[in-house]
Amino acid sequence: MSQIDESKVSRWDQHGREHVVRVQRTGVQRTIKCDTCGWQKGAQFLPWLKAEEHLAESHQATVDPAGTQPSR
Repeated sequence: MSQIDESKVSRWDQHGREHVVRVQRTGVQRTIKCDTCGWQKGAQFLPWLKAEEHLAESHQATVDPAGTQPSR
C-alpha cells in the first residue's frame, strides 16, 4: 500500500474565491504551504487544523467545499 505524500485543505472566502493550503509529508514531518500567499510552516502535529486556522485568519476563507453539498 502506497503512502500519501500530499493532501490539501480548501476553503472559500465571502467573495467566492477558493484558497488552498497543501500539506506535504516527508517521513513524520509535515510542511503546510498556502497557494494564495506563499506562507509555509512545518507542522508535525495537526497540520490540517493549522491549515484551516491560516485560511480563516489570513484570508477569511471559512466555507468548507465538502459542507456545501445540498442534503437529500
